[in-house]
Amino acid sequence: MLLSSFTKDKIEAGCDEAGRGCLAGPVVAAAVILPPDYKNQELNDSKQLSRKKRDLLRKDIEKDALHWAVSFVDNKEIDEVNILNASYLAMQRSVDQLKQQPELLLIDGNRYKPHNDIPYECIIKGDGKYLSIAAASILAKTYRDEFMVKIGEQYSEYEWHKNAGYPTISHREAIRIYGVTPHHRMSFRLLPVQIELFD
Repeated sequence: MLLSSFTKDKIEAGCDEAGRGCLAGPVVAAAVILPPDYKNQELNDSKQLSRKKRDLLRKDIEKDALHWAVSFVDNKEIDEVNILNASYLAMQRSVDQLKQQPELLLIDGNRYKPHNDIPYECIIKGDGKYLSIAAASILAKTYRDEFMVKIGEQYSEYEWHKNAGYPTISHREAIRIYGVTPHHRMSFRLLPVQIELFD
């Protein structure tokens, strides 16, 4: 089972984001404060779980967490500030929405931009190590997937209900054929660069 906390005496919030590598849609982050000594055998990195399992665990997290929040940064803002800063922004907004200010943030990954003087620890692959980060990864992923299915109803050619905006072959082929939508990230390389070699 994943670890319930990084410290013994601090109010910790796990933070993670979803959608950083996508060609379309928002980047979504979550912050989660779980009860002390919380246990859940099934909680894990969202990427290791089926969609059905993530949806079930989301209900547990929302019921069991002391506080949780989810925040979106849309594709227009991503294009303005770049995806790394947008990821920080989404996490910071989630933390700001918590009804209790945490004393320590557990950040999935290797870097973060300090915010509101809250101490933080960056933990590589933290969503597979700490329950609160895993919980945040599940909330971020499920809320983002849900959003992509909803907006994808208007743009069915791009198959966002399947690829969630990630750069799959079918998604890129749809961009090549149909062009871009208002939800695409124009600062991203939407199509592979074609290189022609001449003798």
